[in-house]
Amino acid sequence: MTIDNDLKLSSYSYDLPKSFIADRPVVGRQNSKLLVFDNKTQEVVHDYFYNIDKYLPKESLIVFNQSKVFPCRLIGEKRTGGKVEVFLLDAKANEDGLHRALVKSSGKKRVGDTYFFDNDLELTIKEVLDGTFFLKANIEDLESFLFKYAKVPIPPYIRDGDSDEKDLEDYQTVYAKHTGSVAAPTAGLHFTDEVFQKLGNKDIKQAYVTLHVGLGTFAPVKVDDLTTHKMHTEEYFIEKKDLETIKGEQFVTAVGTTSLRTLESAHRIGLDNFKPSEIYDTDIFLYPGVEVKSINALVTNFHLPESTLLMLVSSLIGREKTLELYEVAKENQYRFFSYGDAMLILR
Repeated sequence: MTIDNDLKLSSYSYDLPKSFIADRPVVGRQNSKLLVFDNKTQEVVHDYFYNIDKYLPKESLIVFNQSKVFPCRLIGEKRTGGKVEVFLLDAKANEDGLHRALVKSSGKKRVGDTYFFDNDLELTIKEVLDGTFFLKANIEDLESFLFKYAKVPIPPYIRDGDSDEKDLEDYQTVYAKHTGSVAAPTAGLHFTDEVFQKLGNKDIKQAYVTLHVGLGTFAPVKVDDLTTHKMHTEEYFIEKKDLETIKGEQFVTAVGTTSLRTLESAHRIGLDNFKPSEIYDTDIFLYPGVEVKSINALVTNFHLPESTLLMLVSSLIGREKTLELYEVAKENQYRFFSYGDAMLILR
């Protein structure tokens, strides 16, 4: 059976020399470039992010994901002295007092093994399930410890994933509130007090949702037929005042793919049926042919080839147009991926 090009993984490939990948944000995060595309007029404008307010309607609504990234990478030693790397998937322990994690080390990993880290932290394997390890810490407030001593989980395409203290600030939105993400909702990294002031001058309202970005956001698509791809599941919630604000709006701009996935998931449940602050799961997968009803505009960065995020953008303006705009971005020396420049899509 022939697969439609819009539904083929290989159709989302594009060439990107390494020089286009930003390994640090620009100085002054609002100073990144902004590619504005109006889908109705097909007009492309090149600007800077600090002017984004110019392109959004007065008294409209802009929605942000306020999930907070937590430093979750720990480098330590096994009892034998060998190196071990632990990537925690949750900042908070489950009801059994255990933390989900991935563990990388040579040799077998068994229940009962203990790993040792600087500043007297010890983590012991209590359970193993489908490659995920459940660890018990020897300290109660592991979350506070992580923010002091662990490494920020920047993606592997940025400096080979080797983060430093500067990333603690750079890889976090200024409005982050609820701890739980292992990757930043990167479209939000461009917003500063100056940008918020300009949005306020146009009476553009703000609402916040929370979707905790999981490790699955980096998982590659492994099937060529997109309709058979199974998305990872992530938790999200919307607080009451934000839900009421979202319900009343006509023109909605989502900041980032995670905000869009949250809004679209909530719309499918029905905003009147949605329970404020209740934690929901979503595995929503947006690609061409899947209708998006919840937003009128999207702020987003430039995404990896063959990624579900690139497919999401294509669900709004089409695959061919998306790839065409990526070529325009390269011609104009835009910076790509998490620390790169931004795009505003007006539908």
